[in-house]
Amino acid sequence: MSTADHPHRRLNRLTGEWVLVSPQRMKRPWQGETKPAAAGDRPSHDPSCYLCPGNERVGGVPNPDYGGAFVFPNDFPALLCERDGSRRDGLLREEPAAGEARVICYSPDHSATLARLDDAGRREVVESWCDLSRDLGERWAYVQLFENKGAMMGASSPHPHGQVWASDFVPTIVAQEDKCQRDYRDGNGANLLAAVIEAELAEGSRVICANDHWLAIVPHWAAWPFETLLIARDDVARMEDLSDKARDALARILGQLLPAYDALFDTDFPYSMGWHGAPHDASADTAHWRLHAHFFPPLLRSAEIRKHMVGYELMAETQRDLTPEAAAQRLRECLA
Repeated sequence: MSTADHPHRRLNRLTGEWVLVSPQRMKRPWQGETKPAAAGDRPSHDPSCYLCPGNERVGGVPNPDYGGAFVFPNDFPALLCERDGSRRDGLLREEPAAGEARVICYSPDHSATLARLDDAGRREVVESWCDLSRDLGERWAYVQLFENKGAMMGASSPHPHGQVWASDFVPTIVAQEDKCQRDYRDGNGANLLAAVIEAELAEGSRVICANDHWLAIVPHWAAWPFETLLIARDDVARMEDLSDKARDALARILGQLLPAYDALFDTDFPYSMGWHGAPHDASADTAHWRLHAHFFPPLLRSAEIRKHMVGYELMAETQRDLTPEAAAQRLRECLA
């Protein structure tokens, strides 16, 4: 039996959860929701955009006339620095949560995206990620860097930007990854994602692109149709650990992967992406960690048809139709 056209399950090694793969469902007709493709012809400066240089943000704070990447405190943070409230144990358990949030404008150009910036522009963004991880990690237990790109993924503004939320707790998914990576090292004496890199390069079918410092794959356990995992090939646990050469190489490989997304359905490809690195606890062992980024794009068959995580996915187990191998092949074909 071939897994290319028969149902099977795959284990997500980073979370310990299973994914149901049902490739035969790609043949089913579609009469469900369709969404018009996102318009890509935006002006370079929008007077009504609260992230453009010189414009006033909500609350009256003016943006400076910035010329590159620009970081500022989130005007509507999900976490506040003050740890207020009391702990509640028992059946209905609660505990206070504190932290801080920042916004990272990637470029003054309102029409830009991380995919359309040049390597120098992406390198500025990489440097901002590294600085924020280091600086916020001195005060908080975990630093989450992420981007929601496109209205389909809930972005509140089309201006190219990402966010960082730092917290006094380690979030649930990161805690799962920490445990799975630690368990793998304890049981196998090796780093989990280093082993994944070796296995994926040997097999090749899920590799999209690579350089000396990075590997981009559709992971064996991918949930979203064109999900990708970008893994550091150097032994680094956090963004700030990256060498200058690795930072340069990251800007370059993002310049391969993200334009391939856009070319896939000839659209400004939406996604949610985020970096996972070791929690910032100076006393903790980080040998089991390997820095990596997840890209979760929702599009399934075209720029108008997306994957919905509903029904079986919400009630039972994550399920996908397109195999990771087929997805990787299609993305490789879109590389410039």
